[in-house]
Formats: sequence, structure tokens, C-alpha cells
Amino acid sequence: MDRKEFFSKVGFGAALLLVPACIGGLTSSCEKEDDGSVSPAPTNVDFTLDITSGNLATPGGYLVHSGIVVARTLAGGFLAVSASCTHQGTNVNYSSANNNFICPNHGAIFNSTGAVTRGPASSNLTSYTVEVLSATQIRVHS
Repeated sequence: MDRKEFFSKVGFGAALLLVPACIGGLTSSCEKEDDGSVSPAPTNVDFTLDITSGNLATPGGYLVHSGIVVARTLAGGFLAVSASCTHQGTNVNYSSANNNFICPNHGAIFNSTGAVTRGPASSNLTSYTVEVLSATQIRVHS
């Protein structure tokens, strides 16, 4: 057996061993959908945030605090929704250009109030009330 034939057989054998694991990984990564295993949205929420520095100081910025995404819209308003995507629990990101929330894992999109506008998620994010207390602070509560 020459070198080329040896590597050809070894490579083919390794591929035969790895293919079932790869196929299993691909199918299992998307098989859960709204099966209730996602952490529930935070309840009894009540906290304040400083909006003079950090991500919320700039329109379009957002942060995750206590399981909630708090975003500052380009118009200067504030939004707050549960951070965990209802499909599989990945934290959603805020898109200021579209004023919506996007799951980076499977592409679910939620509008500014947390309602699903594109799956695979089929349940809405929980929306929270945001009050502007002063020029320096907001209050997020349920």
C-alpha cells in the first residue's frame, strides 16, 4: 500500500465514523421549537438604569439587564422586552435600523413590543414598561 492509498482509506474511514455524529448534530440543533424548555420571562421586574453613560446614552444602543433587553430607539424613546428568545432561549439583539429584536441563533424577529413577526419562534417576548424618571434615569418594571 502506498502513501496516497493509505491516506485515502484513513480519510474515508474517518468520514464514515463522523458523518452520523454530524448529521445528528445538525438535526438536533433545530429540533426543539417552543417546547417549554426556555427559561420563563422575568417577573416582578422593577429596576432603574442610568442613561447618561454606556449603551443607553446613545440612540440605537441597548443592553441586557436582569434578563431584559433595554433599548434606546433612534427617536430617543426606550423599549424593554424579555431577552430570551422564545424559540430556544438565545438572547435577542436590538436592531435600531428596523426598531425590532432579532434572535442571532435562528433568525426569529420580534417587533418593538415583542410580538413575533418572523419565526421559528411562535411565542411573543414579554414587554415591560419603561418610565423616564429624569434626564439621567429610567425605570423598567412589569
